Amino acid sequence: MVVVTGGAGFIGSVLIWHLNQIGRDDVLVVDRLGTDERWKNLVGLRFDDYLDRDAFIERLEAGRFDGAVDGIVHLGACSSTTETDAAFLIENNYRYSVRLGDWWERHPSARFVYASSAATYGDGSQGYRDDEGGLDALRPLNMYGYSKHLFDLHARRRGWLARIAGIKYFNVFGPNEGHKGPMRSLIAKAFPAVRSGAALELFESHRPDCRHGEQRRDFIYVKDAVAMTVFLLEQPAAAGLFNVGAGAARTWNDVGHALFAALSMKPRISYVPMPQELRGAYQYHTQAETGRLRAAGCAHACMPLEEAVSEYVREYLAPGRLVTQGPSLPASRSSAAPCAPGSGS
Repeated sequence: MVVVTGGAGFIGSVLIWHLNQIGRDDVLVVDRLGTDERWKNLVGLRFDDYLDRDAFIERLEAGRFDGAVDGIVHLGACSSTTETDAAFLIENNYRYSVRLGDWWERHPSARFVYASSAATYGDGSQGYRDDEGGLDALRPLNMYGYSKHLFDLHARRRGWLARIAGIKYFNVFGPNEGHKGPMRSLIAKAFPAVRSGAALELFESHRPDCRHGEQRRDFIYVKDAVAMTVFLLEQPAAAGLFNVGAGAARTWNDVGHALFAALSMKPRISYVPMPQELRGAYQYHTQAETGRLRAAGCAHACMPLEEAVSEYVREYLAPGRLVTQGPSLPASRSSAAPCAPGSGS
């Protein structure tokens, strides 16, 4: 059985969809279903059972799942980069991960894959190398990134990174993110207004070396991020920290043009001042170095940005679909087996 924490969330639900697509439904979904609509992400998925996050960790530590779990993909966390309750983030993101790691240490035959974040890299001045030896030099810009960084440090200190996989996700977008509210991708947030004829608003740059809208991110489609995650789940020899991104830095203007193209509309982009509270914690450039992932044997071909935005808009946002209601996994991408490196890698 595979446990997916955060299984009703964005990446988690698409991960379960991918597992279903390759014939696995022996999944235990772990999450905290509150008052938002993330429960809809579970509709149409095949899994054995669902447990609240607190009930699961109590039963896990009590030995209820000993011998039954062959893998844990730990994606559950508060992913808001604007969350300021540090005590909550420590308990929810860091301490819960430590408890799962402690269980895995007693049951090392189970595969343990967990989500770190590209937010741990801070302003990028130390680069984006997923080498655990460089962890001490990283300075996250927000508390969310720091909570993830703390667990990376803990996993290294305990020697876990020699046997488990930590994933540093970059800017993931795609279906099933609707419940994330302000933390949705720009594409999801802007789609209704842009389709209605409004201009797309992007943040102005507040650095003289960067024009408005030319801030760059490594954008990766959720289906590609999940394929790479499943590869790491299925390859126990792949250990350490791994960047999961397209390996290419694209501008917000590029994203905007791709959105308008997907809607067959002429681009209309305006620039607005960045909120003061974000200016000191804003990343102007991110780009995943994917060499370690490729060296581990994963050469999954990422969908180019324009193609991914087009599929997201036309197959999911426009008809109001979730991932289970859209296209099936293409045969050429239905396995985590190595293939030739794709564009953007």
